[in-house]
Amino acid sequence: MLTGNSAIAYGAALSRPKVIPAYPITPQTEIIESLSEFVAEGLLDTRFMLMESEHSVLSAAITAEQTGARTFTATSSQGLLLMHEMLYIASGTRCPIVMANVSRGLSAPITLGADENDILGQRDAGWIQLHCETCQEALDSVIMAYKISENKNVLLPSMVNIDGFILSFTREPVDVPSQRKVDDFLPEYSPETMKYDANVPISQGVATIDGISYSYFRMQHHLAAMNAVRIVEKVQKEFNDAFGRNYASVEQFMMEDADYALMTSNAITTVAKSAVRRARARGEKVGLLRIRLFRPFPTEDIINACKGLKGVAVLDRNISPGAGGIMLPEIRSALYDLKEKSRPIVCGFIDGLGGKDVTLDEFDYMISRTKKAASDGVGVSEIISTKKQDDRARMMLSEARGIRKTKEED
Repeated sequence: MLTGNSAIAYGAALSRPKVIPAYPITPQTEIIESLSEFVAEGLLDTRFMLMESEHSVLSAAITAEQTGARTFTATSSQGLLLMHEMLYIASGTRCPIVMANVSRGLSAPITLGADENDILGQRDAGWIQLHCETCQEALDSVIMAYKISENKNVLLPSMVNIDGFILSFTREPVDVPSQRKVDDFLPEYSPETMKYDANVPISQGVATIDGISYSYFRMQHHLAAMNAVRIVEKVQKEFNDAFGRNYASVEQFMMEDADYALMTSNAITTVAKSAVRRARARGEKVGLLRIRLFRPFPTEDIINACKGLKGVAVLDRNISPGAGGIMLPEIRSALYDLKEKSRPIVCGFIDGLGGKDVTLDEFDYMISRTKKAASDGVGVSEIISTKKQDDRARMMLSEARGIRKTKEED
């Protein structure tokens, strides 16, 4: 029985990183605590480096990776934001670092609850993103991420994401594979181009004054990310062959005869699957699609999964103020080129921000609202609220007005 954090720590240790720069932040601290214990007890042969900030953590990870050392680290929320500048440098210099992110809502106001704004806010930084539903998947994804990132046709860093508190501190049965099996699956990292050698000098991250050179490097970066779509599929198949656990870039659940689909990511998928079972019990042809690979975006898999559906309900546990959910336009864009007769109505729902529970009844509402939208021929985009939320907001507003009135009287 392992927490999501412990599962990630085991996945990292089994991958035999040579350098682990780290800085604690809730709710990922348990990951680096576990790894530091492995090192202290002699179970893991690695250089563990406690840094002064997350910016320094990723700076150290980049430097370590550029010497040819397999590198791991972890962060969360504001820590990931502090790394933002270095994320682009890590991917632009083609460093296949693996980093776990334990999602937590962003300040302000400060919260310890989970939503996905931290990880999705980094979607353009050029990293591969794998989003996990279970503790087992978290462990397995760290191992797979190294094999994906270190592929010579990719050489890009990867983030493995889990939901803070919802998964990070939830204990689930986890099969921890043997070191021998992991070694057979994931060979020792031996880079062809990254390793520094004083006798064979190379340059990394050099200045490109003219736009032509810069455009060339950015295009190479993009092509590597697109290569990763195929490599992810290949590695997932190899992992299934080696360990007997099957993963897909877009997971399908009860989709064989579905007319409508919920679309989710991360741990809330488990609740959504219960909602699908409940809808099926009512005789409704509803399935579920889970986005496991968010970058590079698995456009073709999404098109194939959605072709012929009447409606898709996209759950965003995030918000881009002034625009709406982040996932919704990605899905609509992917499906835009489908012929109108085979293109489903796509509806967006924002829920679960800051760790708010998403209930079965709320999923029922998303399903019914999407069915109505499909009947009307017009998609919708809504923020899900409950009477409890609305009453709380009205009470806070009333209290604020009362305070202002009292001050004016004083």
